[in-house]
Amino acid sequence: MKISIIANPEKYSIQEPFFNVIKWCNANSKTLLLHKKIAHYFPEAVKEPSVRIVEDEKSSVSAADVVIAIGGDGTMLHTAHIVKEFKTPVLGINTGKLGFMANVQPTDIDTALNHVAEGNYIIDNRHMLRATAGNKNHYFALNEFLFSKKDSSSMITLEVEYDGELINNYWADGLIISSPTGSTAYNLSAGGPIVLPNTPVVVLTPINPHTLTTRPLVLPSDRMITVRAGNSSDNVLFSYDGIVLPHNSKLDINIIQSDFSVYLIQLPEQNYFETLRNKLMWGLDKRKI
Repeated sequence: MKISIIANPEKYSIQEPFFNVIKWCNANSKTLLLHKKIAHYFPEAVKEPSVRIVEDEKSSVSAADVVIAIGGDGTMLHTAHIVKEFKTPVLGINTGKLGFMANVQPTDIDTALNHVAEGNYIIDNRHMLRATAGNKNHYFALNEFLFSKKDSSSMITLEVEYDGELINNYWADGLIISSPTGSTAYNLSAGGPIVLPNTPVVVLTPINPHTLTTRPLVLPSDRMITVRAGNSSDNVLFSYDGIVLPHNSKLDINIIQSDFSVYLIQLPEQNYFETLRNKLMWGLDKRKI
């Protein structure tokens, strides 16, 4: 079995889990593919018997049987954009904060990797969304597309259609178009609903709308959503999974569920509702702590 590691080597929190993965690979005769950037930060890792150096992240993922992402959900999103073309399953080890996608704790690395080596897991297939700008450029998001204002001076106006029919002219600080995976990210902070992963829907959540009766909207994801900024394009920022794009023309974006998916490894006894209870502390009675 060949394992690729994706992590931000500048984050101190990844060091102990990183070397624990190497230790497990050494003990279990597995090959660990490290790209040159990580090897540069951890030169002592290069000498380990399980380690093989490759050129970059994409090369390591394309040659791997399993990808291990060490970090928080930001690292998981970064990993998603690399693995989407390869269909390589991803195991997330959480060294961040909430970690809805990276839900293996560092203390459980050996147990998790043993399950993976034995094939004792299921695949949680997370669909990505696709945005097309001007019928030319395509962008993909595992969490969300975000339309937001450039500064704090005024609201923006966005005309939104669904399958060719007008939904609304949103006058707000912004608009989130979220996948089910992203429903627990910015969407949740903005008052949007939590959606069970793999539900074939998208969520439209306005950010601080001027009209208080403008509420989040859940729509089937197999039809086109069109967002236009018109004359207010100069005041609108468009981003996918936190990556902000520059634009020099009127904003006209078409969004639909893509053919790309990210294959997350779900270990025995893990499930989505357990993750919600643990991360959001549902049912916690502080009087009993």
